[in-house]
This record gives sequence, structure tokens and C-alpha cells, in this order.
Amino acid sequence: MTRWIVETLGKEVNEEIEKLPADMRARLSRVAHLIEEFGPFNVGMPHIRSLSDKLWEIRLTGRDGIARGIYIIATGKRVVVVHAFIKKTQKTPKKEIDIAKKRAKEAGLI
Repeated sequence: MTRWIVETLGKEVNEEIEKLPADMRARLSRVAHLIEEFGPFNVGMPHIRSLSDKLWEIRLTGRDGIARGIYIIATGKRVVVVHAFIKKTQKTPKKEIDIAKKRAKEAGLI
């Protein structure tokens, strides 16, 4: 059985993740391991949630608030994180979703 792989789109996303508080980075790593072990369709709330037909979010909470990692499910059992940010509102802002969609399109993921 082939395992899933969770990766980031590149330097820009890695820098966004580095800006997250340590406890949220640790939670992101934990959820990524769950996805790699069980697959993105077998990990649900409260860890991940669908945003649209192509975009999903990794839900992160920590002492300093809430953050999200937005990802795409790509070919070859790959999950690609395309954007990470600190969330300041109840609903995921359209601006953040638009950033994720733009990056995914530029990378040929959607």
C-alpha cells in the first residue's frame, strides 16, 4: 500500500509556516502525519475540512489563536499545502482562499 505524502508548494509556504507559533507548527506536523498514515479522506474534523471542491484546510489551534493550512489533493497520493496563515475571523477569509487558488493554478495543481 502506497502511503500519502504531505508537502509544501515551496519556499513561500515554508516561510508562512515558520511564522506560525511553535505549538501551531507542531499541530500542523501532527495532522500531516495523520494524513500520510491514513489518507486525507480518512482524517476528518476537527483536523481537516473541505473548503470547496478542490481546496481543503488543516485546522490549527494554539495558545495564540487559530491558523489554517490550505491544501490541494494532487495526483500520486500527494497533499500539497499551498498557503498557511493566522486566522483572525470566524470564517476563512475569501482573500486567503483566493491566494491558495492562485498558487495552486500557477503550480498546475488545479
